[in-house]
Amino acid sequence: MKTKTFDCVQMKRRGAELVRKQLEGRSLDQQLEYWQKGTQDLIKLQTQAREKK
Repeated sequence: MKTKTFDCVQMKRRGAELVRKQLEGRSLDQQLEYWQKGTQDLIKLQTQAREKK
């Protein structure tokens, strides 16, 4: 039997737990701001990656 070196499901669960902890106790407006900022950061990274090509 092969030994896994990387577990995608485990990584997804750790990420979800991290987000849950970061959003814990925040209002709905604060949670929305969190997701909007994350989206803006991702768009910025994607734009930079395209420019490097």
